[in-house]
Amino acid sequence: MMMMVMMMMVVVMMMMVVVMMMMMMMIMMMMMMMMMMMMMMMMLMLIMMMMMMMMMMMMMMMMMMMMMMIMMMMMTTTIRRRRRRRR
Repeated sequence: MMMMVMMMMVVVMMMMVVVMMMMMMMIMMMMMMMMMMMMMMMMLMLIMMMMMMMMMMMMMMMMMMMMMMIMMMMMTTTIRRRRRRRR
């Protein structure tokens, strides 16, 4: 009788251990999935930030180019005027 009870206890313990392991595995898998999702979101955010930065840089460059062009035009006009005045 005692042996039977001991065997039952052992079996129950084994089952509990297996269940615990399964639960742990499930939790680990969920955590891993969450981590992966977070990583993907972070990567997406980074890419978006990079794209935004690139766009901003391009806009700034365009603005600078426009300003330079305007400045050059102004300079040429002034030089022409000066030349005319000299003549």
